[in-house]
Amino acid sequence: MEYRFKPTGVCSSEMIFEIDENDVIKDLKVIGGCNGNLKGISALIKEMKINDVIEKLNGIKCGYKDTSCPDQISKSLIEFKTK
Repeated sequence: MEYRFKPTGVCSSEMIFEIDENDVIKDLKVIGGCNGNLKGISALIKEMKINDVIEKLNGIKCGYKDTSCPDQISKSLIEFKTK
C-alpha cells in the first residue's frame, strides 16, 4: 500500500511510503530535504516494522527545530497506524 505524508517544520516536502500488509516498510522516498541523509535513512528502515521505526526515530530534533525529518517519519507512521 502506498502512503503519502506532508511533513511540517522540515526541509522535505513529501514522504512516500510503500508498506505491506504486515506493517513492514518496503520503501520510502522523500522529496526535498538532505538527499544523502534521507536516502541513508530510507535504506536503513527498509524491511523494518512500523513500530520499530517509530521507537527509533520519534523525538529526534534537527538543530534549533523542534522536529526533524526522522521525527516526521515517525509521526507519519503514527498517523498511518491510526487510519
